[in-house]
Amino acid sequence: MRPIIGITADIEDNRLKLNRDYAEAVENAGACPILLAPFRNAADIALRIDGILVSGGSDLHPSYYNEDVNYEIKIVEGDRSDFEFAIIHEIIKLRKPVLGICYGMQLINVAFGGSLYQDIRHQVPAAIEHREGYHTIKVGDNKLIDKGEFKVNSFHHQAVRVIGQRLNAIAFSADGIIEAVCSEDYPFLLGVQWHPERMQDRLSEKIFRVFAEAAIEGK
Repeated sequence: MRPIIGITADIEDNRLKLNRDYAEAVENAGACPILLAPFRNAADIALRIDGILVSGGSDLHPSYYNEDVNYEIKIVEGDRSDFEFAIIHEIIKLRKPVLGICYGMQLINVAFGGSLYQDIRHQVPAAIEHREGYHTIKVGDNKLIDKGEFKVNSFHHQAVRVIGQRLNAIAFSADGIIEAVCSEDYPFLLGVQWHPERMQDRLSEKIFRVFAEAAIEGK
Protein backbone atom coordinates (compact mmCIF):
# COMPACT_ATOMS: atom_id res chain seq x y z
CA MET A 1 0.00 0.00 0.00
CA ARG A 2 1.11 3.55 -0.68
CA PRO A 3 2.32 5.47 2.38
CA ILE A 4 -0.09 8.11 3.70
CA ILE A 5 1.25 11.65 3.77
CA GLY A 6 -0.67 14.20 5.81
CA ILE A 7 -0.58 17.74 4.40
CA THR A 8 -1.43 20.62 6.70
CA ALA A 9 -4.05 23.06 5.45
CA ASP A 10 -4.30 26.81 5.69
CA ILE A 11 -7.36 28.47 7.25
CA GLU A 12 -9.05 31.38 5.51
CA ASP A 13 -12.53 32.78 6.25
CA ASN A 14 -13.24 29.75 8.46
CA ARG A 15 -12.46 27.40 5.56
CA LEU A 16 -9.63 24.95 5.05
CA LYS A 17 -7.49 25.81 2.04
CA LEU A 18 -4.74 23.94 0.17
CA ASN A 19 -3.23 24.37 -3.27
CA ARG A 20 -3.84 21.10 -5.13
CA ASP A 21 -0.21 21.09 -6.39
CA TYR A 22 0.90 19.69 -3.02
CA ALA A 23 -1.38 16.66 -3.31
CA GLU A 24 -0.44 16.06 -6.94
CA ALA A 25 3.29 16.17 -6.16
CA VAL A 26 2.86 13.69 -3.30
CA GLU A 27 0.74 11.36 -5.42
CA ASN A 28 3.15 11.52 -8.36
CA ALA A 29 5.95 10.51 -5.99
CA GLY A 30 4.10 7.32 -5.06
CA ALA A 31 2.35 8.30 -1.84
CA CYS A 32 -1.27 8.94 -0.83
CA PRO A 33 -2.00 12.56 0.19
CA ILE A 34 -4.61 13.44 2.82
CA LEU A 35 -5.62 16.87 4.07
CA LEU A 36 -4.98 17.51 7.78
CA ALA A 37 -7.43 19.78 9.53
CA PRO A 38 -6.35 21.25 12.89
CA PHE A 39 -7.21 18.63 15.50
CA ARG A 40 -6.77 18.62 19.28
CA ASN A 41 -5.25 15.16 19.45
CA ALA A 42 -2.15 15.56 17.30
CA ALA A 43 -0.65 12.36 18.74
CA ASP A 44 -3.54 10.32 17.33
CA ILE A 45 -3.06 11.73 13.83
CA ALA A 46 0.71 11.23 13.99
CA LEU A 47 0.18 7.53 14.62
CA ARG A 48 -2.14 7.19 11.61
CA ILE A 49 0.02 8.83 8.94
CA ASP A 50 3.39 7.80 7.53
CA GLY A 51 4.81 11.29 7.04
CA ILE A 52 3.86 14.96 7.18
CA LEU A 53 4.16 17.86 4.77
CA VAL A 54 3.81 21.32 6.33
CA SER A 55 2.55 23.42 3.44
CA GLY A 56 3.13 27.07 2.65
CA GLY A 57 1.20 29.92 4.18
CA SER A 58 1.48 33.46 5.47
CA ASP A 59 3.56 34.41 8.53
CA LEU A 60 4.18 32.68 11.82
CA HIS A 61 3.42 34.85 14.85
CA PRO A 62 6.76 36.13 16.25
CA SER A 63 5.73 35.18 19.79
CA TYR A 64 6.63 31.58 18.90
CA TYR A 65 10.26 32.70 18.78
CA ASN A 66 9.99 35.22 21.63
CA GLU A 67 9.67 38.41 19.61
CA ASP A 68 7.04 41.11 19.23
CA VAL A 69 5.50 42.03 15.89
CA ASN A 70 7.97 44.59 14.56
CA TYR A 71 7.07 44.74 10.87
CA GLU A 72 4.02 44.50 8.64
CA ILE A 73 3.16 40.81 8.53
CA LYS A 74 0.14 38.63 7.77
CA ILE A 75 -0.20 36.07 10.55
CA VAL A 76 -1.61 32.58 10.00
CA GLU A 77 -4.49 31.41 12.19
CA GLY A 78 -3.30 30.31 15.62
CA ASP A 79 -5.33 27.10 15.36
CA ARG A 80 -3.24 26.11 12.37
CA SER A 81 0.21 26.92 13.77
CA ASP A 82 -0.57 25.46 17.22
CA PHE A 83 -1.65 22.21 15.58
CA GLU A 84 1.42 22.13 13.33
CA PHE A 85 3.82 22.59 16.23
CA ALA A 86 2.01 19.86 18.17
CA ILE A 87 2.01 17.32 15.36
CA ILE A 88 5.61 18.05 14.35
CA HIS A 89 6.74 17.17 17.87
CA GLU A 90 4.65 13.97 17.81
CA ILE A 91 5.97 12.97 14.39
CA ILE A 92 9.55 13.57 15.53
CA LYS A 93 9.01 11.23 18.49
CA LEU A 94 7.97 8.54 16.00
CA ARG A 95 10.86 9.37 13.65
CA LYS A 96 8.54 9.66 10.67
CA PRO A 97 9.44 11.79 7.60
CA VAL A 98 8.93 15.57 7.72
CA LEU A 99 8.91 17.98 4.77
CA GLY A 100 8.34 21.71 5.17
CA ILE A 101 7.76 24.08 2.26
CA CYS A 102 8.20 27.88 2.52
CA TYR A 103 6.24 28.79 5.69
CA GLY A 104 6.53 25.07 6.55
CA MET A 105 10.32 25.29 6.61
CA GLN A 106 10.15 28.38 8.81
CA LEU A 107 7.80 26.63 11.25
CA ILE A 108 10.10 23.60 11.45
CA ASN A 109 13.04 25.87 12.23
CA VAL A 110 11.13 27.56 15.04
CA ALA A 111 9.92 24.17 16.32
CA PHE A 112 13.59 23.30 16.83
CA GLY A 113 14.28 26.52 18.74
CA GLY A 114 15.32 28.79 15.86
CA SER A 115 14.12 32.26 14.89
CA LEU A 116 13.12 34.15 11.75
CA TYR A 117 13.68 37.41 9.95
CA GLN A 118 10.24 38.99 10.20
CA ASP A 119 10.84 40.94 7.00
CA ILE A 120 13.86 40.39 4.78
CA ARG A 121 13.69 43.78 3.09
CA HIS A 122 13.97 45.66 6.38
CA GLN A 123 16.32 43.34 8.25
CA VAL A 124 18.61 42.35 5.38
CA PRO A 125 18.71 45.49 3.19
CA ALA A 126 21.27 44.03 0.79
CA ALA A 127 19.15 40.95 0.07
CA ILE A 128 17.88 40.12 -3.39
CA GLU A 129 14.14 40.09 -4.12
CA HIS A 130 12.57 37.06 -2.47
CA ARG A 131 8.88 38.00 -2.68
CA GLU A 132 8.43 36.98 -6.31
CA GLY A 133 10.24 35.56 -9.29
CA TYR A 134 13.17 33.15 -9.51
CA HIS A 135 16.74 33.14 -8.28
CA THR A 136 19.69 30.77 -7.98
CA ILE A 137 20.52 28.77 -4.88
CA LYS A 138 23.59 26.74 -4.05
CA VAL A 139 23.04 23.40 -2.32
CA GLY A 140 25.95 22.03 -0.30
CA ASP A 141 26.78 18.57 1.01
CA ASN A 142 23.83 16.71 2.53
CA LYS A 143 22.26 13.26 2.54
CA LEU A 144 18.85 14.11 1.04
CA ILE A 145 19.02 16.21 -2.13
CA ASP A 146 21.48 16.86 -4.94
CA LYS A 147 24.41 19.18 -4.47
CA GLY A 148 24.94 22.05 -6.92
CA GLU A 149 23.39 25.25 -8.23
CA PHE A 150 19.70 25.39 -9.08
CA LYS A 151 17.16 27.99 -10.15
CA VAL A 152 14.13 28.06 -7.86
CA ASN A 153 10.94 30.07 -7.50
CA SER A 154 10.57 32.47 -4.57
CA PHE A 155 7.43 33.74 -2.80
CA HIS A 156 8.48 34.72 0.72
CA HIS A 157 9.37 37.81 2.73
CA GLN A 158 10.47 35.98 5.89
CA ALA A 159 13.38 33.58 6.31
CA VAL A 160 15.44 31.62 8.82
CA ARG A 161 17.54 33.92 10.98
CA VAL A 162 18.94 31.72 13.77
CA ILE A 163 18.88 28.09 12.78
CA GLY A 164 17.21 25.60 15.11
CA GLN A 165 19.01 22.96 17.15
CA ARG A 166 19.84 19.71 15.34
CA LEU A 167 19.25 21.43 11.99
CA ASN A 168 21.84 22.15 9.32
CA ALA A 169 21.62 24.85 6.65
CA ILE A 170 22.27 23.09 3.34
CA ALA A 171 21.30 25.70 0.73
CA PHE A 172 21.74 29.46 0.37
CA SER A 173 20.82 32.19 -2.08
CA ALA A 174 23.54 34.58 -3.26
CA ASP A 175 22.72 37.07 -0.48
CA GLY A 176 23.29 34.46 2.26
CA ILE A 177 19.62 33.77 3.03
CA ILE A 178 19.11 30.15 4.09
CA GLU A 179 17.08 28.32 1.44
CA ALA A 180 17.00 24.77 2.85
CA VAL A 181 17.58 22.98 6.16
CA CYS A 182 17.77 19.34 7.12
CA SER A 183 18.65 17.12 10.06
CA GLU A 184 21.52 14.75 9.43
CA ASP A 185 20.71 12.55 12.44
CA TYR A 186 17.07 11.93 11.43
CA PRO A 187 15.72 9.56 8.74
CA PHE A 188 14.13 12.37 6.66
CA LEU A 189 13.64 15.94 7.79
CA LEU A 190 13.87 18.62 5.13
CA GLY A 191 12.71 22.21 4.85
CA VAL A 192 12.91 24.21 1.62
CA GLN A 193 12.16 27.89 1.21
CA TRP A 194 10.92 27.61 -2.37
CA HIS A 195 7.89 25.74 -3.77
CA PRO A 196 9.03 22.50 -5.45
CA GLU A 197 5.42 21.36 -5.86
CA ARG A 198 5.02 24.12 -8.47
CA MET A 199 8.12 23.14 -10.43
CA GLN A 200 8.95 20.27 -12.75
CA ASP A 201 12.68 19.73 -12.56
CA ARG A 202 15.15 17.15 -11.29
CA LEU A 203 15.61 18.72 -7.86
CA SER A 204 11.88 19.08 -7.17
CA GLU A 205 11.07 15.54 -8.31
CA LYS A 206 13.83 14.14 -6.11
CA ILE A 207 12.58 15.99 -3.03
CA PHE A 208 9.17 14.35 -3.25
CA ARG A 209 10.51 10.96 -4.37
CA VAL A 210 12.95 10.67 -1.47
CA PHE A 211 10.25 11.89 0.91
CA ALA A 212 7.86 9.18 -0.28
CA GLU A 213 10.60 6.53 -0.14
CA ALA A 214 11.38 7.48 3.46
CA ALA A 215 7.68 7.11 4.32
CA ILE A 216 7.66 3.63 2.76
CA GLU A 217 10.78 2.58 4.65
CA GLY A 218 9.31 3.81 7.93
CA LYS A 219 6.05 1.85 7.63
